[in-house]
Amino acid sequence: MFVIPAIDLKEGQCVRLRQGRAEEVTVYSQDPVAMARHWEAQGATILHVVDLDGAFSGKQKNLEWISRICSAVRCAVQLGGGLRTRDAVERALGAGVARVVLGTKALSEPFLDRMLAEFSDRIVVGIDARDGKIAVQGWTQTTAVDAFEFARKAGAMGATRFVFTDVATDGTMRGPPLSSIGRVCVSVPGFVVASGGVGTLDDVRAIQGLRHANLEGVIVGKALYEKKFALTEVVEET
Repeated sequence: MFVIPAIDLKEGQCVRLRQGRAEEVTVYSQDPVAMARHWEAQGATILHVVDLDGAFSGKQKNLEWISRICSAVRCAVQLGGGLRTRDAVERALGAGVARVVLGTKALSEPFLDRMLAEFSDRIVVGIDARDGKIAVQGWTQTTAVDAFEFARKAGAMGATRFVFTDVATDGTMRGPPLSSIGRVCVSVPGFVVASGGVGTLDDVRAIQGLRHANLEGVIVGKALYEKKFALTEVVEET
């Protein structure tokens, strides 16, 4: 299992939000490309990039920055945020990203089915959960859809990769939702990446301790930016 640094883009800046709230934003860098290079130099083999402007508006807003990041690093780039049409998915892949994360639009079965058929394992299904229910539209709305049932359904449709984010803990550094992560892992046949709540190296070890064979990694943002632990420490342990 590996740690995946998060690069959240808002108006061309590298930021972090608390529990997905646009009004609770902290700017960590005005040069996302330099940040991407930094994480790669620290040992990252994949970066998780989110177009926050796209997530809130439904339209890609930071594609130029995303293309520049992909050109600047050798590690894989995974992108989420605002990918709600086939054209948006194609543009993102054309910009150099290795995989795209479908969140809001993944709830539409015909769309998800078509994207899986066309792009296969380059599609990642985002399971963004608040109190066990799927959150959409940049987490501004919570649906009545059970997150774990949706994960099972997406797996049955052929999805092989999932990102599970616990909205309540995201950006809080108060500890990951271990039981929920475990539930997702046993609900799907594919690889799972966890996200939300990591604040210490012990939190990363606790996720590793779940020992699910399909638990591939954990996305970490604020804890790395605020130097609660170094990415190199994780790399040295693995």
